Amino acid sequence: MVNRTLGNRYQVTEKIGMGGMAEVYKATDSTLGRTVAVKVMLPQYASDPNFAARFRQEAQAAANLSSPYIVNIYDWGRDGDSYYIVMEYVRGTDLKTAIQQRGNIHPRKVAEIGSQVCSALSVAHGYDIIHRDIKSANIMVQGDGNVKVMDFGIAQAGHPGMTQDSSVLGTAHYVSPEQAQGKKLTPASDLYSLGIVLYEAATGQLPFDGPDVVSVAMKQVSDLPVPPRQLNPNIDPQFEAIIMTALEKNPDDRFATAKEMQRAIDDYLSGRSSAETQVLNHGYAAAGAGAYGVDQTTVMPTPGQTTIMPGGGRQGGRQPQPQRSNTTRNVIIALIAIVLIAGIGFFVANAAGLFGGGSATVPNVQGQTEQEARRSLTNAGLKVGKIKLDISETVEKGKVISQNPTPNSHVEPGTAVDLVISSGKTSSELVTVPNLRGLTASEAEQQLAALGLVGESKQDSSDTVEAGKICDQDPAVNSQVEAGSKVTYTVSTGKKKENVLVPSVLGIGEVDAVSALEGRGLSVSVDYESSTSASQGEVIRQSISGGTEVAKGSSITITVAVSPYPSEPTTPDTPGEGGEGNTGGDTTGGDTSGGGEGDATTS
Repeated sequence: MVNRTLGNRYQVTEKIGMGGMAEVYKATDSTLGRTVAVKVMLPQYASDPNFAARFRQEAQAAANLSSPYIVNIYDWGRDGDSYYIVMEYVRGTDLKTAIQQRGNIHPRKVAEIGSQVCSALSVAHGYDIIHRDIKSANIMVQGDGNVKVMDFGIAQAGHPGMTQDSSVLGTAHYVSPEQAQGKKLTPASDLYSLGIVLYEAATGQLPFDGPDVVSVAMKQVSDLPVPPRQLNPNIDPQFEAIIMTALEKNPDDRFATAKEMQRAIDDYLSGRSSAETQVLNHGYAAAGAGAYGVDQTTVMPTPGQTTIMPGGGRQGGRQPQPQRSNTTRNVIIALIAIVLIAGIGFFVANAAGLFGGGSATVPNVQGQTEQEARRSLTNAGLKVGKIKLDISETVEKGKVISQNPTPNSHVEPGTAVDLVISSGKTSSELVTVPNLRGLTASEAEQQLAALGLVGESKQDSSDTVEAGKICDQDPAVNSQVEAGSKVTYTVSTGKKKENVLVPSVLGIGEVDAVSALEGRGLSVSVDYESSTSASQGEVIRQSISGGTEVAKGSSITITVAVSPYPSEPTTPDTPGEGGEGNTGGDTTGGDTSGGGEGDATTS
């Protein structure tokens, strides 16, 4: 796909992402000279006419969405057997990667992200579009801290001409209970998925996990999550209540709309207590903490509208419901359904490469010392990744609080496992990392030195922060670190120079050639050269070949053909006589074509 041009317009330059249903590439729009992202549907789905029709319909629907928190859709099309969507290229990192690199994020920052996603969903829901795949990997965090929701590729649009299929589309760790059961979805389904994202970002781990997509989906239906504050005591009770309300199993018990959830979050951020009366904390029982498993958008077939029943003895489930008529028959049907779904899930997971050779199971090293954890991971064919210190009221100093990937995850051998180790200290003995964004390097160093922290700078381009000012930092703002810790900050070098493709202007007229090149943002100089083989005014040479990628504003010289100069006229041996001029008032001389000069006479 790289180096291929889609639709005679979008030149693919590199692969930047891979999902369960499509691949994402960076490309250059040769018509407008801008960088775009192109999502190309995988061949196994492109061959299915139902998926192709959905892809086309939903690209058109998503293109109508206008929000600063939604990735813009520019175009869609088909090139051969490839269906593609052209969208805004967003510079930043996805929230999933940020969580994996840094662990849990400060709760207030998580709330800010949640408010922006709610704003995006409110716009989509207003067009009867349900995203159906809200997850941390589909939320891009930009350099200025704002987010953009992307990948409406499996969104369900409310168009009467499109019938729903019987497949459950989504990512198992984020699907709502009704989505896992194949039931009709509502906007509340997206809010449940957003609740999972907020839980993951605030605690550093997912609420539900299992060895395959089916077991994870069953937990979404029947299990209750560990309250977030048990995993991160720094989470405010008011914000915990918002997360838990979004995670209600019954859609009617969640927020009525994305706008209502946004108001509750904004009340929390502004310090208003009114949200506490709007959000109910339902006192969830403790359940086993989850781990990252299959994290791609997945097609999970279900037998019609069969409900995944809670298994006996599952921790954290609700109280058993009263017996109904035909209980035995219903139980048998449910068990058969579970066996069928488990078999299908095994097939899907096996196709995804979760089983079989080349994979390793992440051991549980929580509660172990760093040395013990290193030994356990090495024995499992894995290695230790980043180590972060954090306070803990329950875990002894020097022992592992949490890990990422979490226990029982299936990963490739040699994968790095990040560890969070208890510092055994109270918050008063730690230093809060200040906000350095927008400061100069010298200002940042002064602030860090005053707090007993060590600064380390690096440089990178930024579209939003002016040159010389800090555009990013690590650890994040308000993180708790030990005195003497290193804080790395990134100083902006200004906007990254935009590259353009040089068009070939050979053989076209000078005016058109100059117009085409200047239209790409190039500075054009023109030379002229005598030529007997090209038409006058035609470009015969350009200093930069067509198809070359250069920085916008670069200089290019074109050479234009001109006819050879005519030779000097010859003088005949015998000059002719000049004609006489007309008499009268004129003073015009006679015809000189004969070689002589005419006499001018006046009256």
